[in-house]
Amino acid sequence: MLEILKAVVYGIVEGITEWLPVSSTGHMILLEKFMPMKVTEEFWSMFLVVVQLGAILAVVLMFWKKIFPLRFDRKEVIDWDIMQLWGKIVVACIPAGVVGVVCGDWLDEHFYNFWVVAVMLIAVGIIFIIVENKNKNHKPVILRTQDITWQVAFIIGLFQLVAAVFPGTSRSGATIIGALMIGVSRTVAAEFTFYLAIPVMFGASLLKLVKFGLAFTGQELAILIIGMGVSFFVSVVVIRFLMGYIRKHDFKVFGWYRIFLGALVLIYFL
Repeated sequence: MLEILKAVVYGIVEGITEWLPVSSTGHMILLEKFMPMKVTEEFWSMFLVVVQLGAILAVVLMFWKKIFPLRFDRKEVIDWDIMQLWGKIVVACIPAGVVGVVCGDWLDEHFYNFWVVAVMLIAVGIIFIIVENKNKNHKPVILRTQDITWQVAFIIGLFQLVAAVFPGTSRSGATIIGALMIGVSRTVAAEFTFYLAIPVMFGASLLKLVKFGLAFTGQELAILIIGMGVSFFVSVVVIRFLMGYIRKHDFKVFGWYRIFLGALVLIYFL
């Protein structure tokens, strides 16, 4: 029962931090230091990734009409604008996908620790503040997801690559920063970031499940399902909050939070 309660906590943390630009993986690694699960190392490595599927399903549900290209109530069944959007999503995911497949295990071994997490929390927090201050008097030039070009999509994908390498960067944080720097509005940057998470997280989860196999114990299966379920429901609330928040506010509050948390982590472990 205690491990099940821990799974609930992990699901809550995942659901909150996956979409806010504060690093979900970083928070999960840090949480494990203070509240470790009594599971095998192989299961924990898999759980850390696959629990994100719940959060991804929340995006699929909430943005279904914007990302599902088939329209059976129209004369043209295929919405080609949405198909083009998916093409741009794929292009943006290529850099991180290649690195994840080729170097994933090596990156896990060398970079997934509290030192890297703390440094990247602080560094990206500072960048957020700098970028928002610089953009204060500039109007964005890309106000709709349809206006994102293939080139812009690929540039955003390069920023996502940084998050794939360094835990604590935040995948959403990196892509949002990259988008803001090249003139994308906050709402479009956040929305496109949500879309990018779908193939990235589904692909990463599939690789982890294949590597782990299907030999779950009853407790492991319960932990995984509960963690995913909680992250799904929490994600729905957090996504709605974030989309409403950024219509009136910038991302600097998340930058300050990252700096504070990163400094706290460094002080604690030192």
